[in-house]
Amino acid sequence: MTEAPRKKTLLDIQRMKAQGEKITVLTAYDYPFARIMDSAGIDMILVGDSLGSVVAGYDTTLPVTMDEMLYHSRAVVRGVASALVISDMPFLSYQVDLSDAKRNAGRLIKEGGAQAVKLEGGENIAPTIRAIVEMDIPVVGHIGLTPQSIHRMGGYRVQGRQEEQARQLLADAKAVEAAGAFAVVLEGIPAALAREITAALTIPTIGIGAGVDCDGQVLVIHDILGLCEKYSPKFVKRFADVSGTIRQGIDDYIVDVKQGSFPGDEHSF
Repeated sequence: MTEAPRKKTLLDIQRMKAQGEKITVLTAYDYPFARIMDSAGIDMILVGDSLGSVVAGYDTTLPVTMDEMLYHSRAVVRGVASALVISDMPFLSYQVDLSDAKRNAGRLIKEGGAQAVKLEGGENIAPTIRAIVEMDIPVVGHIGLTPQSIHRMGGYRVQGRQEEQARQLLADAKAVEAAGAFAVVLEGIPAALAREITAALTIPTIGIGAGVDCDGQVLVIHDILGLCEKYSPKFVKRFADVSGTIRQGIDDYIVDVKQGSFPGDEHSF
């Protein structure tokens, strides 16, 4: 009898930092991709509000709703046996008041099936992180380039290049850790600053556009497979061109149907 794979926990992720083992994270938004990632041995899967851009076609993540996050979280969780699943809290699901934040975090765990939630923000959001952690819900922080703050930042711009900004990001990272987050995403910050933050924290840092010295890395699955032509950030490496393969399959299907060669006898009853 085959033994079921063991489900990863936040303790496993924190142990990886202590042992110097890099942490692998990818986004997923549906059952098929979640199954493939999980079988490959990915450590954590993020059901990101990036689904707004790469799945729903929005220009930003801001329109994504709690209902959309719950739907995609459930789909991903059904495909996962081992990886730790984190769900993003979408814009306005935690910024208004603590009551909303706690309720929505609870919904992502209870209804969405996630094991943890992720919130954007540093010192300003630390009380919210603490309140959610006190409900026994694991939290991942997210500082630096925070997409839900795109209007304040004036676009998707690298953060922390100026000394004052860098000091604030270090303070943000420490505030997120002190509030009880078990990991923190560092997005769009200089590699040297990410190295400094990683060394200063006891919790793992997960980088995206933050250099190689973070404890782990996260990327959007559509980006690494060439499935999103809308954006091409500098920090993305394309590991496969799935878009070309899909397009060729669709082209061949159209030709076969137009020519009447599909379905053949072997596809008919």
